[in-house]
Parts: sequence; structure tokens; C-alpha cells
Amino acid sequence: MSWAEALQAQGNSPAHAHARTRVAQGKGTSAGSPPLMISPDIPDLPFTMDGNIKVFHLIPELVKRKIVPWKTLDVWGYNGSCPGPTIQVQQGDRVRILVENRLPESTTMHWHGLEVPMEQDGVPYISQKPIAPGETYTYEFTVHQEGTFFYHAHSAMQEMIGLIGMFIAHPRAAHSPRVDHDYGIVLQEWAVLPNNSVPNTAGMEFNWLTFNGVAAPLTTPLIARLGSRVRIRFVNLGMDHHPLHLHGNQFVITGTEGGRAPESTWYPSNTVLVAVAQARVVEFDAKYPGAWMIHCHLPHHMMNSMMDLLSDRQIMTSDQTESAAIQQMQTLAGRAGFEHRHPSPVSPDAEKVAGFPQDAFMEMGMDELLKKPETHGLPDNWSAGMMGMMTMVRVLPDKEFDEIIAMKKSPTKSEEHTHAHHS
Repeated sequence: MSWAEALQAQGNSPAHAHARTRVAQGKGTSAGSPPLMISPDIPDLPFTMDGNIKVFHLIPELVKRKIVPWKTLDVWGYNGSCPGPTIQVQQGDRVRILVENRLPESTTMHWHGLEVPMEQDGVPYISQKPIAPGETYTYEFTVHQEGTFFYHAHSAMQEMIGLIGMFIAHPRAAHSPRVDHDYGIVLQEWAVLPNNSVPNTAGMEFNWLTFNGVAAPLTTPLIARLGSRVRIRFVNLGMDHHPLHLHGNQFVITGTEGGRAPESTWYPSNTVLVAVAQARVVEFDAKYPGAWMIHCHLPHHMMNSMMDLLSDRQIMTSDQTESAAIQQMQTLAGRAGFEHRHPSPVSPDAEKVAGFPQDAFMEMGMDELLKKPETHGLPDNWSAGMMGMMTMVRVLPDKEFDEIIAMKKSPTKSEEHTHAHHS
């Protein structure tokens, strides 16, 4: 299947699933063409063809988004997803995007980083009239660039309640060096008051931080075959800058929201600052087997909110005695439906030490709730320390990698394998 055919097959068709599997296996779709990008926990937006025009149907609407097993937010998104589904096209494509507004207020669509005609730019009243509730507006333009772009409502509070999605313009031919795996991650933050499900978009005390709409440990690991080359694209349209750090590997920064960067500008790093309204693209050779963490390195962004775990009252970040902490976590476990596990040991006189506790009692292992092919084979209690803006890149030898690919192709078999692994 050619790259273009794989894109046209976007959705749930067997052809698209086959193309996705070939990309996941690190084999690409055809010689010389770039692989499709995979955005874990976010679907792709399918399209139809009208002559040589790719036609997308984008629907701004209310969305319920489960960000961790015990917390669901009422947000705004597109086509039932927050962030919105990923749009993937090829450099040179003519695209038509029908935006059907199902929100209770007017909206517009801005194509961030894309060079489009003025009347397609999506700024209310300047380039177009706002799209009223119930109306459909048509955007149409030719994508002459390549790179990592995104779309979003051009209204500040609508951006903060979730109206953003990735827009990927693949080059006509694969860049050199060619990548085998291509992943995309949208960075978002949310201010959610205790016992609430609607983000406070006017607030600036962000207590939930997400990758692709979910917080760890619900994030889906990125899998890569040992010896392959990996690309990760980060997009940020929140209020905070995020220093993204990859454990155990060095990468080079190969692109921004403006497209591919000249190779002469690349330099080795393992942390990249993704500022507001920016995209950063990194690439590395997956030389070292393991489950390598990738996370925002701001300490509070490596946490989930602990302010509303009990639902009926506010609580401290972590209770100050072991018995109280265990009771607190047992209450959460009962609500979320996982088996509570005792936290890591503390010293007998810990409660007499100034500043205690810090990280003690904050572990929340819930492996049973998170079973999916990408988590198969991880160590027992792997999820205990996974919180906030965090996921992992699993670099796997052929046997383990191929086993996960087989599990992804057979969900029933996947579940059986996972149960067998943890038994």
C-alpha cells in the first residue's frame, strides 16, 4: 500500500489498520515515502475525495474526556475527541475542511503555522464571520509546506477548554535519515476545582497535566523496535512552557512549527523546551532496550491533582501519617476499581521529621486498570510512580516488539496474553 493510499484509508478500515501496523512495525508504507504519524489515545480524522481534493469533516462539540481512571472532565473538542483528531495530509495536497459547529457559541478555526490565504486564516471578523451554532463553514486551501502544525479555535478560552488538534503535512519524500516510527503528542493543562468536572479556563492554577488528553498512568506507551529511528512531535497550546526530557537517550531537534530545521542546526540533547504555541520535533536512534520515561521536568507537572480524590471533601496533597495515607488511597482504590497496594517503606520515626512527607504515600499502582498491548511485559506495579505529563518510550527487541504488534492485531489474544503475564 502506498503512503497516499494509507492516508485515504484513514478511519477503521482494514486497509488503514494494515498501514498503521506496518508503520508500527518500523517498516514504513513504501520505499522513499514517510511513515504515517501515530498519535496515541487520539484518532485520525478520516477524509473522502472530491476529485483531487481531500475533504475532511470537523465538528467542534462537547466532549467527555476520561483523563485518569477515576476522573472524567467535561471539555470541548472535535469529533468526540479532545484533543481533536489528527489531520494528516501530504505536501502539495488540496484540502477542504467542513467545520460544523455544534457548540453553544460561535467559533472559528485557525491553521497554526500554515501559510493559507487571508480569508482562510480563521480570525473572527478580520478574515471571516464567526461560525454560529448550527452552521457549517468551509475552509479550502493548498498545503504547500511540510511539517508539524496544528489547528485550534481562535478564541482564548475555547483554546483552554480543549479546542486544538494536530495537523501534519508529510513531505513529498521521506527526510534523511529516514524514521521508522513517528509519534505525536499534544501538551495541555487544566485548572479543575475540587469536586468539579469543568475546567476553569479563567484560572491559572493548573492541577491536571495531560499528554494527548490523558494523564499518566493512563497514557499509552510509545513502542519502538530496537535499532529503529524514532521521531516524536510535541505541540503545546496551553499556558505553561514544558521542558520535555527523555531518559537514557540523546536526541536531536529536527523541526519546529515552521517545518524541518536545517541539519546544520541540530545538536545533541535530552531535554527540549516546548513553549506555548510551539511545536518541537525530536529524533533519535533507539539503541538501548528498555522502558525509557519521557516527561515534563517541571516537578508539579509530574503529578496528578490530589485535591479531589475523595469527591466529597478536599484533602491535602498527601496525608501526613501512614495510616491516614493508606485509608486515603484505599478510598480512591474503591472508587476507581483497582487493588490498593501498600506504598514504599518509610522510617519508623518519619512523622517526626520536618518536611515529611514529600513523595511518600503518593504512589498509586493500578496496573490492572491499564492493560493494553503497549503495557504488556512491564514490571509489576509499573504504574505506581506514573503521574501527570508522563509516558514512556519502550524500545523492544524483535521478539517482544513483534509480540505486542500481534496483540494489537488481536485484542482478544492481547487480553489473554496480558492476564497470563500478570498471573
